[in-house]
Amino acid sequence: MNDLLHAIGFILTFGIFFLCIIALEAWYLHRQGRKDIYRLDETLASITTGAVYKIVDGIAIALFIQFFYDYVYTWGFQYTPEHGWISALFLFLAVDFVYYFYHLAMHKVRWFWASHVTHHSATHMNFATALRQNFLIDLNFGWVVWWLPIALIGFSKEWTIIAIELNLAYQFFIHTETVRRLGPVEWLFNTPSHHRVHHGSNPAQIDTNFGGVLIIWDRLFGTFVDERDAGPVKYGLVSRQPTTLNPLRLNLDEFFAMLKDVVKYRDLRILVKPPSYVEEHYAAQPPQER
Repeated sequence: MNDLLHAIGFILTFGIFFLCIIALEAWYLHRQGRKDIYRLDETLASITTGAVYKIVDGIAIALFIQFFYDYVYTWGFQYTPEHGWISALFLFLAVDFVYYFYHLAMHKVRWFWASHVTHHSATHMNFATALRQNFLIDLNFGWVVWWLPIALIGFSKEWTIIAIELNLAYQFFIHTETVRRLGPVEWLFNTPSHHRVHHGSNPAQIDTNFGGVLIIWDRLFGTFVDERDAGPVKYGLVSRQPTTLNPLRLNLDEFFAMLKDVVKYRDLRILVKPPSYVEEHYAAQPPQER
């Protein structure tokens, strides 16, 4: 119960902080005459989905994720580092490195994409978009891909939670058009410029810049695209762009569309194939072969 209360307190504190930052950016952009960046209905939808997600996330961590973490920890390397900056750096790098592959999986595996798609459905880039998350992220076991490799290394659960939450908090600040380029920082860190490309739906922008805090993983694994080379960014989805701002439908529509495709084509591979698999595989077949 104490863990749950701490999680609720943490969520409320950071929630208020993020809402203040959103209000400040909206005010600043309004003063600059850029009134098109924030739409009230879309902003409210993003805040609502974010609030539901974080409540479910806090409950999930407090009630069951931490127990899976403890179990995997007992089977892992049980790395027990000395306290100090080297251990903190190792934990930071481990969390960010694993996040790169977790984020990649959310784009390449439809089961994970069914929850991540909510985040990419926003048609504007602002701090409120960072909050547009899906409560199914924890319920579809996506956390297994990110949390449990860290448990195998053996970092303590408490420090891992702090590292993951700080990683996510950093990512809040890269969802903006207010900040343009940041010079040499762009080589090492994920920045608003890099993340704008990630949210683009034009061909040169799809499946790029998966990093959390650092962009070096994208540079190493060939998924980096510079904003200057990506062309004008069009935010939103390539297909099935939502026509509603109902938070419940933003969370569930793609999940049910995925299950509908599995039943329609009688193909369980759809769950683990990329989101574009149905269009590319079945659209190319004659009707009698489907």
